[in-house]
Amino acid sequence: MIGIFKQKNPGNALLLLVYALVLKFPVFIHHVLPVLHKEDNYLYRIIFNALDAFFHDSPIIFSIFTFLLIFTQATLFNRICNYQKILPKPNFLPGMSYILVTSLLPDWNHFSAPLLINSLLIWIWYKMVALYNNNRPEPAIFNIGVLTGIVTLLYVPALFFLLLVFFSLLTMRPFRIKEWLMGLLGFTFPYYFLFIILYITNNWKWKNIVPSITITLPGMPHSIWVSFGFILLVVPFMIGGYFVQGNLNKMLIQVRKSWSLSLLFLLVALFVIIINHADSYENWIVIAMPFAAFHAAAYYYAPNKNLPLILHWITFAFIILINYVV
Repeated sequence: MIGIFKQKNPGNALLLLVYALVLKFPVFIHHVLPVLHKEDNYLYRIIFNALDAFFHDSPIIFSIFTFLLIFTQATLFNRICNYQKILPKPNFLPGMSYILVTSLLPDWNHFSAPLLINSLLIWIWYKMVALYNNNRPEPAIFNIGVLTGIVTLLYVPALFFLLLVFFSLLTMRPFRIKEWLMGLLGFTFPYYFLFIILYITNNWKWKNIVPSITITLPGMPHSIWVSFGFILLVVPFMIGGYFVQGNLNKMLIQVRKSWSLSLLFLLVALFVIIINHADSYENWIVIAMPFAAFHAAAYYYAPNKNLPLILHWITFAFIILINYVV
């Protein structure tokens, strides 16, 4: 399977869909109705209430939406990695890794605000990576800010991703105060419309504007299966990080900076997951993208062909076990 996805074969796009259906099919069997959490923001509540009004008591619809979101995220992430030459040769390993990573924890197969914002976060990461060679950076930086602002209107803890905007400017661009102000202006842009709506609807209250943020330590894994899922999340990540570090001198400067930005993305995402929501692992899915990037590196760079095969099939077997048996 690793050898197949390591090639850029157009037929692999269909194979990736089949691969995702095999791993994600329990989503269509074990239906879970989404629920609102206190950290879900205005825009997500509107989307949730609209979907609930149309598909009330139809969990299969939310299961379909969940699968489509994860598969489109995997496809988008794979195309971005190939376009930006994150790995030396185009392949389907990033998409495969994203499907694997998002299958390690059952909570990541629930329709939620963190799952929804992941689509935007992948697009934001692409725009950040592309800043290095952008001849007109100001509009791109403004758009990054706007997208980040929209993300926070979906999910309150995502406010921390504003830090990632500034980290990306530090990593990808020489310091220019105009560009930093442009990013901040873009971030506040969606809030202009929110303030207007709150004012018109007579809901202009500070408690409706200032988010309630509390720091909560993540709960301990409640079962051995969750613990093993975290092990399979971290071990390939560390192996991939080792291989990336060993191949940095062979990479273009832009690619090196892209890997650095992926680590900064992960650092910010770790701050996001400790805010407010602690009764499940749904919000942890914001770390899936950077983990998938390093998992793909572990599968690609491993000099011994047996290592990626063992890693993949152990992970694959674990996912089948927890989804179909346990």
